[in-house]
Amino acid sequence: MNTLRYFDFGTSRSLMLLIARIALVVLFIIFGYPKMLGFEGTVQYMASSGAPVPTLSAIIAIIMEVPVAILIVLGFFTRPLAVIFIFYTLGTAVIGHHYWDMTGDAVVPNMINFWKNVSIAGGFLLLAMTGPGAISLDRR
Repeated sequence: MNTLRYFDFGTSRSLMLLIARIALVVLFIIFGYPKMLGFEGTVQYMASSGAPVPTLSAIIAIIMEVPVAILIVLGFFTRPLAVIFIFYTLGTAVIGHHYWDMTGDAVVPNMINFWKNVSIAGGFLLLAMTGPGAISLDRR
């Protein structure tokens, strides 16, 4: 018996898209909130990691990782914000995880994080293509 035949993807699609939106941005919210609370430390980290214009980089990171991520969860301006997140995530991969310039113990964790960001960007590409589903402010 094929159980997929009995699973109604039509009614479950919106719920699955909501779960996917949450799963896609929860990492940003978890790590963005402390960046917001410890802004000076975030600026110092940006400077130490070689991010351009560390204060501006910190502001962009906080905006993307907290309010914009929450807007993705809510499904508000989902498609354009997903496209912006593609560029943000790829940019942070290149700026923050340039494993090809590293040696020793820094290579593997940065390679993992680089490719994690590329994978997340792929998720945002899918979200930009599919839209948020019916459980969203965009559909209201």
